[in-house]
Amino acid sequence: MSVHVRFETPSDLADSIYELIRANQGGRIKKGSNEVTKSAERGTAQFVVLAEDVNPPELLAHIPLICEEKGIPYGYVPSQEFLAKETGLPTGVKTASIAMMEISKANSEAFNNVLEAIKSVKN
Repeated sequence: MSVHVRFETPSDLADSIYELIRANQGGRIKKGSNEVTKSAERGTAQFVVLAEDVNPPELLAHIPLICEEKGIPYGYVPSQEFLAKETGLPTGVKTASIAMMEISKANSEAFNNVLEAIKSVKN
């Protein structure tokens, strides 16, 4: 496991996270480690998603620690390229992490299911 990955994410959970991102397309999303760090430090992020294939992994090592300190849930997906695609960035662009700033009411059930799955994986 990489330095920034604090728990292993099964593929079905990663798929659920991708689906949540897709479903929440209209919501505000911060992209990139700098923006995600700021929103986590400010406590304004609702959910943080980190890519597992980041190089160097130390780029994201601080984000899970900030999230835990601020009580912000976070999860992992395997691919930063796919993460960028799901957030509307152009083909070929990558993003190491995103912060979902709001979860729509329509997606609250899917969001809660993802959180429950993450809790079970972390423990």
